[in-house]
Amino acid sequence: MCGWYYPILHIKLCYFKRGTSGEKIITMIHIEKSWRDILHGEFNKKYFEDLSHFIEHEYTTQTIYPEQKDVFRAFDLCPFDQVKVVIIGQDPYHGPKQANGLSFAVHENIPLPPSLKNIFKEIDLEYNQINFRPSGSLVNWAKQGVLLLNACLTVRESEPNSHVNLGWQELTKNAVQVLSDRKENLVFLLWGNFAHKFENLIDAQKHLIIKTAHPSPLGANKGGWFGS
Repeated sequence: MCGWYYPILHIKLCYFKRGTSGEKIITMIHIEKSWRDILHGEFNKKYFEDLSHFIEHEYTTQTIYPEQKDVFRAFDLCPFDQVKVVIIGQDPYHGPKQANGLSFAVHENIPLPPSLKNIFKEIDLEYNQINFRPSGSLVNWAKQGVLLLNACLTVRESEPNSHVNLGWQELTKNAVQVLSDRKENLVFLLWGNFAHKFENLIDAQKHLIIKTAHPSPLGANKGGWFGS
């Protein structure tokens, strides 16, 4: 029999009576089916239940990005079997109307943030694509098999890293670990020190790992981004 419904993360909790005690199990989450099946065990853990309660409260009391419907968008647009490349970001953009659920991406018709400008600049420099017309939404990348995954899937407005170490990283690190274990010949692009922390989850014998500086002006201008 189904009980509480948490609209913020679209999580439904169902209760099964066993003896005199009730066991709470997260049985369904509105995320793309292949990822839901793979991450199902994480949704059953206490850290994710605690995270769900916290994020629900955050959305009702703070301004949180991205919109609720876009929290799991990276997974929704890039099913497990279609993943070819993984790009790991830290957390969503914390300015109005920017974050769209994909790392480094913004909504259409929103000015490009500095990091995304540098990403496109490097592509243009590397390949000299005269007709290169980038879309800041990066939806076309996701639909071609690029998993644009932030380590933390939510953030408070104007407070970068405000949702770090609350549980999101357990979920996303598990996703990276499963990709490494179950697939072969993926490309993992680790941009900056934060993304470099995911390296130990990836089997370098099966996958290509490319580590560079972060594309933000602070990282890129120190060297290691342009020409990488």
